[in-house]
Amino acid sequence: MTEPSAISLIPPLVVIMLAIFLRRPILALVVGAIVGLILLEPSDVLNNFSEISLSVMADETIGWLILVCGTFGALIALLVRTGGAFAFGKKALLVATGPKSSLMMTFVLGVAIFIDDYLNALTVGETMKRVTDKYKISREMLAYVVDSTAAPICVLVPLSTWAVFFSGLLVDNGIAESGQGIAVYMQAIPYMLYAWVAVIMVPLVILGVIPLIGPMKKAELKAKQGIGIPVDESAETHTSDDYGVKAIEDNFSAADEQGKLHNFLVPIILLVGFTVYFDIDVWLGLLATMAITIPYYTVQKLMPLSDMMEQMIDGFKSMLPAIGTVIAAFIFKDVCDKLLLPQFVIESLSPYMTAQMLPAVVFVAMAVLAFATGSSWGIFAVSIPIVMPLAQAVGADMPLVIGALLSASSFGSQACFYSDSTVLAAQGAGCNLVSHAVTQLPYTLIAAGITFIGFIFIA
Repeated sequence: MTEPSAISLIPPLVVIMLAIFLRRPILALVVGAIVGLILLEPSDVLNNFSEISLSVMADETIGWLILVCGTFGALIALLVRTGGAFAFGKKALLVATGPKSSLMMTFVLGVAIFIDDYLNALTVGETMKRVTDKYKISREMLAYVVDSTAAPICVLVPLSTWAVFFSGLLVDNGIAESGQGIAVYMQAIPYMLYAWVAVIMVPLVILGVIPLIGPMKKAELKAKQGIGIPVDESAETHTSDDYGVKAIEDNFSAADEQGKLHNFLVPIILLVGFTVYFDIDVWLGLLATMAITIPYYTVQKLMPLSDMMEQMIDGFKSMLPAIGTVIAAFIFKDVCDKLLLPQFVIESLSPYMTAQMLPAVVFVAMAVLAFATGSSWGIFAVSIPIVMPLAQAVGADMPLVIGALLSASSFGSQACFYSDSTVLAAQGAGCNLVSHAVTQLPYTLIAAGITFIGFIFIA
């Protein structure tokens, strides 16, 4: 396509509808990508799909994601099998004495692990689900709390992978001088309204100030009756195997009930510490953590090294569905780029982009794009060179516009059915992915509505 058009909206609509009705996000994304390629060049769909998929698999970000997610799975499997996670659960029950306190503890833990949304989503969910299960809290509610303290928290903290990435984009596009990216990013933190609203809403939902809504209310009622706590079993075709949690569930049933708390805390503290030490590089943090954790467990003779390797492989395999979903989302995002979807959305809204309305319009436009494509980072690498010069041209407040961009990014990361953060929050909580997305969507839309109004008033 040489000109942006409304046709580019068709693939995202196809994906969203198929994800809801088929409850198979990978299939929905692949079909959406094929539909987009048919619209793009119907005579060469196969070759184009082959080229895009190979390009995605050769992308350094995808390689990083596969290694990080798979190694997370391996570490989690060790934490579970050695009884460390079991011991943490027992200690947590001393503090979490009821449904609300267990969810508040999940919230606090999510705020504390602010380094990276992957680290947050997988660690907090896997750590707390045994505690919340005891009090008959639905996995959907757990996943909502985890997801709301993943990307939104990482956006608000300048010592996070999000801050490092976006500050780099600001420098690359000439919005900040070399070495001043983080400083400019920090100026925008007060205006990252969606992240603030999403985080503040969580304790209000937990305490009942904001009531349970629609699908979440149904999920909680089912959980109180003891129905579907391990996973959402409302769809016969979806069991825990579909989202890669069966291996971890099996490890919990075989976990050492005499496990020691230090076998959980030491690796987690090392992981956070090494990630900070290596300039917020989660992959290096994981490598260093595994390099110490394996000998640490071996010296204690918790299990033979061969068994440890087997558990790590099973843990890696448990992450494959999540990895597959994110890879499919990257392929779909590339197809949307070829259809000029970002340019169409921005051009359609550009008539409304005055200095006063620009932050609110930018938030809506970028939120739609992030939700449609499932790409919270990639879409902004494309759109920042378009949006920021426009902001400078109309004399808009730059920190406010940056805040709108980051607000949209955190909304897309949390609300989109197939974004990496949503997938991993569901994975960590052991929840059906589509059920998690559907139950939390009303809350994300409420937060988005408040954010939109906030940008209008501030501007």
